[in-house]
Amino acid sequence: TRGVAVFQMEIPLETTLASLKLIKSINPSCITIFNAAPAVKELPTELYPLVDVFCVNESEAEVLLGIESISTVSDAEGAVKVLKSHGCQVAMVTMGGNGVVYLDEAGDVTHVPCNKVHAVDTTGAGDAFIGALASLMARDGKFLAFREKVKLSCAVASESVTKKGTQSSYPDKDFLDNLLKDMACYARVQGETTAPC
Repeated sequence: TRGVAVFQMEIPLETTLASLKLIKSINPSCITIFNAAPAVKELPTELYPLVDVFCVNESEAEVLLGIESISTVSDAEGAVKVLKSHGCQVAMVTMGGNGVVYLDEAGDVTHVPCNKVHAVDTTGAGDAFIGALASLMARDGKFLAFREKVKLSCAVASESVTKKGTQSSYPDKDFLDNLLKDMACYARVQGETTAPC
């Protein structure tokens, strides 16, 4: 099976690097997602080519790239270009209420805006985004384009900030399933699929 593996900076970097190497040697088609959080000033160059989706928020990108400020979509576009130049397949910068900017394997830069919500507690929103993205990449074949997976992950993160708490604020699987069902129905109405809704 293809599989998805998610990594972040809360475990020793040596463990992450060894795990990425092992995964890619055993199952090269496994999708690897690396969220460089909490922020670090540098990463080993050998890490990037082992990562399919490299994700940081704007402040983490500032620290990692030594950039003074990433506050606009244009700033984020520059940051993903630098990150991708290190060898990852897809580089993305999450920007809270301003959505996500990513540079894909084909070299296309995309900005995906997020739904505007009344934020109560933004703690853990990045983890909600990464978790949703990993879930969508693990269970979806070709039905959804990568942009749609990012858009749905933004919706999950947006929902998570409307409640207090971290894990307790995360939407459940039913929330994501309902978003997918709504998307399938919309695509069917548009004639893009014959999937049932």
